[in-house]
Amino acid sequence: MVELRDAWAIARKDLRIELRSRVLTNQIAPYALLIMVLFGFALDADTQTLRDTGPGLFWVAVLLIALLAIQRAGQIEDNDGARERILLTPVSPPSIFLGKSIALFLQLLSLEVLLFFVMLALFDLSVDNPLLICLSAVIATIGVATSGTLYGVITSGVGVRETLLPILLLPVLAPIAIGATRVFGDAFGRVDADGWAWLGLLALFAVVYTVLGMFAYGELVEDA
Repeated sequence: MVELRDAWAIARKDLRIELRSRVLTNQIAPYALLIMVLFGFALDADTQTLRDTGPGLFWVAVLLIALLAIQRAGQIEDNDGARERILLTPVSPPSIFLGKSIALFLQLLSLEVLLFFVMLALFDLSVDNPLLICLSAVIATIGVATSGTLYGVITSGVGVRETLLPILLLPVLAPIAIGATRVFGDAFGRVDADGWAWLGLLALFAVVYTVLGMFAYGELVEDA
């Protein structure tokens, strides 16, 4: 319980910084909306193609904004040696990892909700299975947040982090994008796939990176 309380304290700290800076609302959110609008205009002449590719385009947009959010989270910790000062506190590294992952998760999920309704309006999609949509979005975002937090600290302190992070992280996030796209396709009734089986794979990915991050975060921070 103490670790969870500490993790929530770290998450609140990151979220307060984002609310004060308004980077999420003034920069990342407009960028996310622009991506979806551009996708819509690019395929406007073919409504059927829009509907078929909508789930994939949605998750491509999510990965792009996730990279921006992860880089932003790393910048917060690099400012004034904040990461080193946090390690000097009684808060354990697993709690720090969980807290930063929770903050990133909440930021990404809020953007996904916004993108989702924009996608429904632009691509003229109807949801056949709302429960599958909600579960897949939550579980996939957990996977993105935990792996992003882990790889964010791996690239911290590197002078070319802005270019190194996408190179390292995108191959890791590819299974999430593929699995979430298949689940969304099934939930929208656009593909013949077992969405629940793909959801299980997403859950496995999220669990693996959550556990791995909790065990490895402290060592990675010290090495960075």
